[in-house]
Amino acid sequence: MSDLPSPEAHVAAYGQLRARIIEMTHGIDRDHECPLTPEWSIGDTLAHLVGVNTDVIAGNLEGAPTPPWTAAQVDARRGRSTAELAAEWESNAEAFDAILLVVPTIVSGQVVFDTVTHEFDIAHALGAKAGQTSAELAIAAGWIAHAVKGRKANSKPAVSIDFGARSVQWGTGEVETRVQITEFEFVRVSSGRRSAAQILAAGYPSVEAALAAEIFSPSSFDVIE
Repeated sequence: MSDLPSPEAHVAAYGQLRARIIEMTHGIDRDHECPLTPEWSIGDTLAHLVGVNTDVIAGNLEGAPTPPWTAAQVDARRGRSTAELAAEWESNAEAFDAILLVVPTIVSGQVVFDTVTHEFDIAHALGAKAGQTSAELAIAAGWIAHAVKGRKANSKPAVSIDFGARSVQWGTGEVETRVQITEFEFVRVSSGRRSAAQILAAGYPSVEAALAAEIFSPSSFDVIE
C-alpha cells in the first residue's frame, strides 16, 4: 500500500496544521493546562512544535527526537506568550518547508504525525473540535501504518487493523485479532491518547499491541474527543 504521499503533500499538510494551531492558540494563556501532555501546558506544547523548526533549521539535531531534545525546546521558551511563539513559528516557515521538501518522506511524514497529534492535544485542552477527517489526519494514519509495520514485524500475535478504508498487519504469523477503527481513533490510540481500558475496548489484544512506539504510554484517564 502507498501510504507515504509526496514531499509536496507533506509540506502542504504541515502548512495547514501550522495555520490551524496558530489560530486555535491565539489569545490563549500559555499556562493553560494540556491534559494529554500532562508535563506541558499549551504554551509548552506550542514551544515544542516551534522548537522543532528552529532546531532543524539550525542543524541542532543531537539527541533528536528524544525527550531531552524536546525538553530543551520547551525550557528555552518558558515565559514566552503564545503570540511570541506563533511569531517564531511563522518566521521559520519558509526555511523549514524547504527542508521538508528534501528530507526522506518517512521523516517529513513523522513531522506531520507529530503535529497532528499535538493539534488534537491542544484542541482537547480547549474543548475545541479539530478536523477528524482531514487530509492531514489521513497522512498521519498512513505514516503510522507504514513506519510501525517494520518496528512490529516480529511481534506476536499478529494484529490486523482496519482504519477507515485502509488496513495494515502488525506482527508475524497467523492473525489472531482484527481491529476495526476509524482513522482518527487509530492515530489517537497509536500515540497513547486513550486509556488502557479504551484501548482494550477498541479490540486490541493488549496495550502494547496498539502503541506505535515505546515512548508512548496510555492516558491515565478515559479521553473523550
